[in-house]
Amino acid sequence: MSEPEFKNTEDLNVKQRHDVYPGTDPKPVYASKAYRGKVVLISGASRGIGEEISLTYARAGATLSLLARSTEALASVKDSIVKVVPDARVEVFKVDVTKPLEVRAAVEGTIEKFGKIDIVIANAGKAERWNKHFTEQDPLDWWRTFEVNVRGVFNLAHFAVPHLKATKGYFVAVSSMAAQIRWPYMSAYGTSKHALGRFVEFIGLEQPDLKVFALHPGSIKTDMADETGVFPEVLIDSLQLPATTLLRLTSGSMDWLSSRYVSSTWDLDDLEKNWKTKILSENALVSKLSLPSA
Repeated sequence: MSEPEFKNTEDLNVKQRHDVYPGTDPKPVYASKAYRGKVVLISGASRGIGEEISLTYARAGATLSLLARSTEALASVKDSIVKVVPDARVEVFKVDVTKPLEVRAAVEGTIEKFGKIDIVIANAGKAERWNKHFTEQDPLDWWRTFEVNVRGVFNLAHFAVPHLKATKGYFVAVSSMAAQIRWPYMSAYGTSKHALGRFVEFIGLEQPDLKVFALHPGSIKTDMADETGVFPEVLIDSLQLPATTLLRLTSGSMDWLSSRYVSSTWDLDDLEKNWKTKILSENALVSKLSLPSA
């Protein structure tokens, strides 16, 4: 039996974007240093999407707290940021997000250093190689993917949300298109990202003063994407796409999307103009059981 075609059928019919576009153009934000005075904590900040997000917020004037497992990689990212933004304030913390005590130490260290947290980007993630049925995968490897993608985000939310309540801030969990796809061999990654979306909904229910999103960053050719063996022809989005999308999502202008799944590939102007009323009236972009029509 042939494999099904790899595509996402659970998507909005909005204008698709694969790179920075007028609605997420960061130049005005950079020029005005719109995020000056904001403290942004980013996990998984040592490479790829996390590194680009960090640089983007630094260029917008933000103070950064960067978390990752490699001290050397974090130091390299910090050096790269300071070369572009010489006056950037950057603190780094060696953290495995699955370990609660390490996450707590990083959050408390951020508060001690900067006094507050305004935005948290839970970007640390893991994906297995998509080439075996779950019965053929190492159970510990399968569960490790789930631990990083769900427990890691929970740990960060658990310790950071009390501080975000003080600033009425933002919590963004980096999700994936895989949260909405059923595809052979990706049960650990797909299930974990789907569960992550529901967790984001619970954060919104329990913490109504916060703004919270599950953000698909786009299909980007990163080291982690290469590790999955996903078809390279779908990896067409730029690293800048999710980073500049985040600038808009955490600007205050898109708070109506809080507690929902959002894709960086959706043109946010098109989304707001043509879909906002339906999304709000039907409580859309959240996980629901698909029921047969009456």
